[in-house]
Amino acid sequence: MYDDPTHNRIAVLGSTGSIGTSCLEVVAGLGNGTEVLGLTAHRSWERLADQSREFRPRWTVLSDQHLKDEIQSSSFNTGTEVLFGPDAVEQVAEADDVDVVICGIVGVAGLRGVSAAIRAGKRVGIANKEPLVMAGPLMMHDAAESGATLIPVDSEHSAIFQALKSGERSEVKRIVLTASGGPFRGWTRDRLSDVTPEMALAHPTWDMGAKITIDSATLMNKALEIIEAKWLFGLSVDQIEVVIHPQSIIHSFVEFVDGSVIAQLSPPDMKLPIQYAITYPRRVPGVARKLDWTAGMTLQFDPPDIDNFPALRLGFEVAERGGTCGAVLNAANEGAVARFLDGELRFSDIPRACRAILEAHDFDPQPDLAELLRQDRWAREEITTWRS
Repeated sequence: MYDDPTHNRIAVLGSTGSIGTSCLEVVAGLGNGTEVLGLTAHRSWERLADQSREFRPRWTVLSDQHLKDEIQSSSFNTGTEVLFGPDAVEQVAEADDVDVVICGIVGVAGLRGVSAAIRAGKRVGIANKEPLVMAGPLMMHDAAESGATLIPVDSEHSAIFQALKSGERSEVKRIVLTASGGPFRGWTRDRLSDVTPEMALAHPTWDMGAKITIDSATLMNKALEIIEAKWLFGLSVDQIEVVIHPQSIIHSFVEFVDGSVIAQLSPPDMKLPIQYAITYPRRVPGVARKLDWTAGMTLQFDPPDIDNFPALRLGFEVAERGGTCGAVLNAANEGAVARFLDGELRFSDIPRACRAILEAHDFDPQPDLAELLRQDRWAREEITTWRS
């Protein structure tokens, strides 16, 4: 089943978000061979109902169980079972008939669904960074135990995943994650202090949700990707580098010990890594945009400015230390971004607040999932009272 791209039965966790809607566009482009069995959302029941009528899944799930008495069940496809609550998300993710689970739920809310899919041995397309940032060793251990295949759906790690096919893991010298640099590339620390939410939400390349867009502006997204890459690809921290590439054409690359560098290039379009996760290990025509080689282009590379964008330094430090640090950084950043968007913190306060919460937390080098979730809750509470 897994090596046949013409017939895959998939579940999309977070189907009403940007990753989920892009995934369903890919599915529509692949034709009838790809069958949608499950769709989940948190509260966007009207959009979920529309998707149920178009794709006719066996199950739809609203993780906010309080909606059970509020929605109009007649809006959903008549053959679709409507379920409620986070337990139902896990039920769909681990269902026997599901081959591929695409995980696009942003934040810690996506952890349970990803974990369930991994434990059930699915092919798991991971678009949300949190599972590997928070609990990378646990996720990779469970995947090894169950036989699950983890395929990154974000553009950078998908590029690394693809480029690694060009050699043996023992031949890898380093990987290089590319970053657009966000809207404030080249700005000084003084200018960054005056950044408003409206300015930070204007990303020059990608169309993403608010939280991820802010992360791109602070380069915290790249910090989280450093942590994710360490666990996903089994690398040491000194094998991971970051380079600024404003055009977002080269999505990352791998350097091998002989000096060969293998990169993956494509227009900035999430549909390509999503489709690759669905059809892996095969490639088929799809709806993703293609490069126009008749048009001229210039590809630029610059070293990152870690002094003015200190979130990157946090990423390397947390990846090196491991333990509970990833969970705390992730939670503190989510809270800091929310406070910035609400006008309570300055843009430059986000990495400062995250460092303060990290330094104050009760570090555990080998936490279980319960401890990671406890530290996550603690960090979210602490960030609400942080003052510069």
